[in-house]
Amino acid sequence: MPEGHTIHRAARDQRRGFVGVPLRVSSPQGRFVDGAAILNGQRLTAIGAYGKHLFYEWEQGELLHVHLGLFGKFRESVGTDVEARGAIRLRLTSPDTTLDLRGPTACELIDPAARERLMARLGPDPLQTDVDPEPFFARARRSRVAIGTLLLDQSAIAGVGNVFRAEALFVCGIAPEVESRTLSEVQLTELWKTIVEMLRAGVRSGRIVTVDPAEVGRPRSKMRRSERTYVYRRATCLRCGAGVAKTELAARNMFACPSCQPRL
Repeated sequence: MPEGHTIHRAARDQRRGFVGVPLRVSSPQGRFVDGAAILNGQRLTAIGAYGKHLFYEWEQGELLHVHLGLFGKFRESVGTDVEARGAIRLRLTSPDTTLDLRGPTACELIDPAARERLMARLGPDPLQTDVDPEPFFARARRSRVAIGTLLLDQSAIAGVGNVFRAEALFVCGIAPEVESRTLSEVQLTELWKTIVEMLRAGVRSGRIVTVDPAEVGRPRSKMRRSERTYVYRRATCLRCGAGVAKTELAARNMFACPSCQPRL
């Protein structure tokens, strides 16, 4: 499932080519045909991202909500007569670019009240400007669940996925199985800051690179794939060389280094 940085980067990139101009809107697959008919010919006025959700605002007041889920993907193509291949739920066509959306969990028109209800179910998004992390800290202070589980709970913190939870916990030296409520304020603050930094770097680069370039001796842009993470999907820890423990936590594979992340 795409993590928060992918969603925010998509919103940023799509603003450049699709906001402010009349768009042709269609649903080649047919599953959003009624919504597409309502939006067709309108100008898109804004695109917002929060956690793993995208919100598209249109000139006549309509609000389109997109959640990619596990299988959703965008594909942008130059030109306006691109052949429709596969199950394209939504197609936006600007005067010179085509954007296709395939396989989303949600692609729906909603009203502002529905957006407010959705947002109320989400925790703070580390990529929002001037975000207050206190709701996440408060949730962690009283939670008996493992911190590795809490980080995937979108009602606690929005936008973190499987890669960033493993890598952020590693960088902070926190074992994923420890109860959230046992973490100190210093640890929670450091964890939040680490997640913010990792997600922002992901938005800038368009890829997940969590390793400090100084540790591998080359800039992020030139790192090999095997050098981009410390523990995620690795057999050995990039930092100390110990075997990486692979377990299941919150129904997802969890990767951690028992040496660098001891359970105290």
